[in-house]
Amino acid sequence: MGKLRAAQYACSLLGHALQKRGASPELQKQIRQLEGHLSLGRKLLRLGNSADALESAKRAVHLSDVVLRFCITVSHLNRALYFACDNVLWAGKSGLAPRVDQEKWAQRSFRYYLFSLIMNLSRDAYEIRLLMEQESSACSRRQKSSGGGVPGGTETGGPGGPGSPAGSLPRLALKLQLRFLLLARVLRSHPPLLLDVVRNACDLFIPLDKLGLWRCGPGVVGLCGLVSSILSLLTLICPWLRLKP
Repeated sequence: MGKLRAAQYACSLLGHALQKRGASPELQKQIRQLEGHLSLGRKLLRLGNSADALESAKRAVHLSDVVLRFCITVSHLNRALYFACDNVLWAGKSGLAPRVDQEKWAQRSFRYYLFSLIMNLSRDAYEIRLLMEQESSACSRRQKSSGGGVPGGTETGGPGGPGSPAGSLPRLALKLQLRFLLLARVLRSHPPLLLDVVRNACDLFIPLDKLGLWRCGPGVVGLCGLVSSILSLLTLICPWLRLKP
């Protein structure tokens, strides 16, 4: 499944590159047809994925953390609806249900896909916040045990005192820099979370473009889909890179 997805978005990216370079219309047509066949093949293989997504939602209901329970459960429910719409689209494209309004069902499927990705990114943001708080507390404990001050000297007043405009801007810049360094350290220490953030962020461009909320173009969509597919394949090859639960 992941290989088909990667091949489909590679075709999308290749088609865009060929169009930019002025390739022959016949070659462009063949690439588009190949992309369409790969898309239809993926839809066929996704038959039954709605039931898997519902089972995952049932398991997520029992998570102890309220925020994780909400984000993961809602994400799986939206994925189940997305796959159901995808099945209807497959029936229409394969000729089993020729009267299906494919444009309407495609818009529905991408809306559910977008909601699922928003929930995934919300879950990622929540986990990042928890890890940053833990890392910050650990740093504070280490500094107190060693007799040091606050990291970066953020409690020392700048020129003109802590409340003066001359001191507030450098302090704000220093705080932002420390938060960014802390974020980078957390993501570097947790590769599964980093991969999940990048994959969901890449996938987000696909429904945004298809729904007309943010026109990215076929080149960006193809590149983001290809990167996301490669990362998904990486989690299959190395299961420890999959974010849990």
